Amino acid sequence: MARSAGVHIRFIFAPYFYFMKRNFIQELKWRGMLHDVMPGTEEQLMKEVTAGYIGFDPTADSLHIGNLVQIMTLVHFQQAGHKPVALVGGATGMVGDPSGKSAERNLLSEDVLRHNESCVKKQLEKFIDFSGTNRAEMVNNYDWFKSMNFLEFIRDVGKHITVNYMMAKDSVQKRLETGLSFTEFTYQLVQGYDFYWLYQNKNCKLQMGGSDQWGNIVTGTELIRRKAGGEAFALTTPLIKKADGTKFGKSESGNVWLDPQKTSPYKFYQYWLNTSDEDAANFIRIFTQKLQEEIEPLITEHSKAPHLRLLQTELAKSITERVHSTTELNQAIKASGILFGQSVAEDLAALDKKTFLAVFEGVPQITISSATYHNCTNGIDLLSEITEGKIFPSKSEARKMIAGGGVSINKQKVEDGSLKPSFNLLHNQYLVVQKGKKNYFLIEIAD
Repeated sequence: MARSAGVHIRFIFAPYFYFMKRNFIQELKWRGMLHDVMPGTEEQLMKEVTAGYIGFDPTADSLHIGNLVQIMTLVHFQQAGHKPVALVGGATGMVGDPSGKSAERNLLSEDVLRHNESCVKKQLEKFIDFSGTNRAEMVNNYDWFKSMNFLEFIRDVGKHITVNYMMAKDSVQKRLETGLSFTEFTYQLVQGYDFYWLYQNKNCKLQMGGSDQWGNIVTGTELIRRKAGGEAFALTTPLIKKADGTKFGKSESGNVWLDPQKTSPYKFYQYWLNTSDEDAANFIRIFTQKLQEEIEPLITEHSKAPHLRLLQTELAKSITERVHSTTELNQAIKASGILFGQSVAEDLAALDKKTFLAVFEGVPQITISSATYHNCTNGIDLLSEITEGKIFPSKSEARKMIAGGGVSINKQKVEDGSLKPSFNLLHNQYLVVQKGKKNYFLIEIAD
């Protein structure tokens, strides 16, 4: 009885942290998001609320889906009761990181970096909470490096880390054959000092990042040990690869950005919708907040009817809504139905111009003048002669397919091709012609 009472008393007076539902390390493990972790890290995180940081590259005014692993790491870190710190590398963006790179990056001005920092924070605010008891915080390492001169840096930082230690890092070794500037060579010292500064000023005891950052991260823990006599920890996530071996985060047109001006919500949605079954089962663990007890039944259900693409649909919906909005998600779903599913004229007309153009990017486009269009006497001419045979090579073929019910304009079936076209122009300048089930053409009516 006494033992029971004692346990009960300790339970009542345990800190709030004791009651947390999730173990951060275990959460990452089952999601396949843990690569390396320094001994003692899990014990530190179970002992007390801990501030931990991840660095983000500020060389663009938007993050892309390649950053989502680190963003989701911060999400799980905060949900486990810890304090996430997002570091924008304004100073390191002026230097360049050799990790995983084959050449030096372009160096940016302070004005550009500050603009990019602001844009990145707006995107992070959709994932992590910058208010509350364990609110997230954003810092820029330019703020503590801008007033530090070179002599001060080599005296107070450089003397603590040997050249032998720096040369042993894989990120340095891989670049020695192709050439590594002194600027890039010092990067690990700069990143190491970031960790030291955050340890001293923000009580930050953990740095996280991709597996290619391990060498830079442990330089920080070493600097903290040697310079401050403190203990700090390191954790990395695996670099994500697609099942077919191609690079994750890239589409045919390049990066898949979080900024809707760079990658439309429709294209963003389509990227996830088009993932393979194997990738979808992996990505739904990594890039959504769905719990294990939700994901496992989804995978089982998907395996019974893979052609329904249940996993891909859930993945695409979850990420698109989080990155963009419910409205943008619904637009993307409607847009997807235009080319790849059942849709009606109202669905087509409801698309905003940006989404509309994204849907029909890559579809054969034909431009005719407004006068030519309005002088057109019938639909047969429009589909053959006026469009220079690009839709139908002859009037007879156009007439035959119309008679068979195989031609639609703006999702409305053309019943009589001998009549003058009377379709409402989409966005006052476009007609969408559908020939058969899969062949689309976009006619632009230009002034």
